[in-house]
Amino acid sequence: MAVIKKTLAEIEEMKEAGRLSAAVLREVGKRCVPGVTTLELDEFAEDYIRSHGGIPTFKGYGGFPGSICASINEQIVHGIPSSTVRLKEGDIISIDTGATVNGWAGDNAWTFAVGKVAPDVKRLLDVTEKCMWAGISAARPGNRLGDIGHAVQSVARKAGFGVVRDYTGHGIGRNMHEDPAVPNFGLKHTGLKLEAGMVLAIEPMITMGTHRTHVMRDGWLVVTQDGKPAAHFEKTVAITSDGPVLVSNEPGRDRPID
Repeated sequence: MAVIKKTLAEIEEMKEAGRLSAAVLREVGKRCVPGVTTLELDEFAEDYIRSHGGIPTFKGYGGFPGSICASINEQIVHGIPSSTVRLKEGDIISIDTGATVNGWAGDNAWTFAVGKVAPDVKRLLDVTEKCMWAGISAARPGNRLGDIGHAVQSVARKAGFGVVRDYTGHGIGRNMHEDPAVPNFGLKHTGLKLEAGMVLAIEPMITMGTHRTHVMRDGWLVVTQDGKPAAHFEKTVAITSDGPVLVSNEPGRDRPID
């Protein structure tokens, strides 16, 4: 495993990509309304990223055709935007955005409610966001990767939800995916030791039912095996001697880390 640590100056440079990825995610979220197609969301995101000096990181990555991933209801991750898929009242949609600025990648995700959703679905969104913040809070020097995963799964399992095991968070920097993989499950005090300079994308994928997944015929879209809803939240965090620092922070728009 070759973990590429970043200097404080490089972490500052990465924040521009993180902020743009977070900004476009917020703007796409405002447009997740009944009747809109996922391709319309994708086209807006690409225009926004390019007009603000970035490059859509996802577009063409491994052959992926979109600038965002758009995954609805039981779809967990990697949904390809489509002109034939329209959002409807009561849906949830997980939007994953990547923006590259000055050679650095920014990566964020959020699951949005489309109109009014069922109470149990709203609870899934709330708990998944809490899982993300718990994982971020554990990203401190001296802890280990297992501490992040344990923090995430503890929140999810207390709520009675499943934790996806087949897909993980990851290191990030000049490349969108770097070592190490960051599982959303694990045992305390196990795994790679966390050190200042590591930058991680922490992204819980939590389900209302089974943790088991299935990849659809397009080779991209991942769904829950039992067809129950899933949520996905992600932020990029730098591990520093002072603790975790959000690289994907929009000033005044993110919850501070406890």
